[in-house]
Amino acid sequence: MPVARAGPEAASPPDPQTLLRSREYLVLLLLAALIGVPVSAAAFGFLALVDELQSLLYTDLPKSLGFGGTPFWWPLPLLALGGLFTGLTIRYLPGHGGHEPTAGFRTAGPPTPVELPGIFFAALATLCFAAVLGPESPLLALGAGLAAGAVRMIERDPPEQASALLGAAGSFAAVSSLLGSPLLGAFLLMEALGLGGPMMALVLVPGLLAAGIGALVFVGLGNWTGLGTYSLALHAVPEATRPTAAEFGWALVIGLSAALVGVGIRWLAVRLKAHVERRRVPATMVMGLVVAGLAIGYAEGTGKEATDVLYSGQTALDPLLTHSAAYSVGALSLLVLCKGLAYCVSLSSFRGGPIFPAMFVGAAGGILFSHLPGLSLVAGFAMGIGAMSAAMLRLPLVSVLLATLLIGSQGLTVMPLVIVAVVVSYVATTRLTPPPAPRAT
Repeated sequence: MPVARAGPEAASPPDPQTLLRSREYLVLLLLAALIGVPVSAAAFGFLALVDELQSLLYTDLPKSLGFGGTPFWWPLPLLALGGLFTGLTIRYLPGHGGHEPTAGFRTAGPPTPVELPGIFFAALATLCFAAVLGPESPLLALGAGLAAGAVRMIERDPPEQASALLGAAGSFAAVSSLLGSPLLGAFLLMEALGLGGPMMALVLVPGLLAAGIGALVFVGLGNWTGLGTYSLALHAVPEATRPTAAEFGWALVIGLSAALVGVGIRWLAVRLKAHVERRRVPATMVMGLVVAGLAIGYAEGTGKEATDVLYSGQTALDPLLTHSAAYSVGALSLLVLCKGLAYCVSLSSFRGGPIFPAMFVGAAGGILFSHLPGLSLVAGFAMGIGAMSAAMLRLPLVSVLLATLLIGSQGLTVMPLVIVAVVVSYVATTRLTPPPAPRAT
């Protein structure tokens, strides 16, 4: 692929339209398509492994040890072990376990091959032992790293631009079906990368191609193995009603509330992280015990399952909405509190993505608000997801799409409300977050 040369001629970057018409770019597209197959298959395998280990640790193992079911105290030793394994991986393997999640959802360059094992094992320990983070950030890093490594196998010293583009295509392929649609994953990466202008197509076209192929691989492997596609989905969304003036008022309240909760979660997580980093391994074990304690406290206080608080919340969104009538105001309030604190603690010490826990906390909060006059269930649910996603991710466009595409045909009905809630949350979060300290010169 043509790359700008050093020297005086480098002052004028290459014309994107010229690059798009070049033979080298067609070769790049072919490589993106080829790379999308093994990367998406590896991502599917990672998600399948996590799902199997979660079932093994929390369902099969207690039964094999003679318990009639999973004891209420079971998360304590498992999350302590998860903290131990995660802490050891971050402390001793190259790459520090990958993306540090208190920074929010951010993308970086492809990790080096030596960093991939640390990212893999830190994410595996976090997700399998039920810390409150999602798989999206590790998948992005693993997809980018595998793609960049494949490029280096083909060409020992590839151009930096080509390596970066194919690394991005690997990320597209890795999350192609995770959020329910390859298009939503593409929007996520576009907004996170800050793509825009004529250069956007250079990254977007190979990324979309890899994502489309990746989605087909996920569907094919899901059907072949019978494991499903591990895609975010809701199966029984109630009918949404037309927005009312009262609901627009609630959009302001939900947006501001999500901003306050999101800023509080991040503020506390950053301060906990400073203590965790001083004694990485024992402190991560303690944070695991805190997550377990919050889950046990919620389960004992409400009679609900501890799994409402444990895990990322990706698979719990559907039953939460379906059985929302079974949750009292007190149970929902305790769920938002315990899940939010467990999310905060996990951000400070474990490794994973922030998207699904933010969506779940927002969904539970939106359902809680829907018990008040003038707010319907579906509108509260969608606005809560969008507003909390905007507060934690600071990606307003993706936050709107996450909330509206998730509820399918009802999304168009509530989209105006979601947009208002997301904008309020995003602006309030920006205003409430202190600016970064200037770097010392």
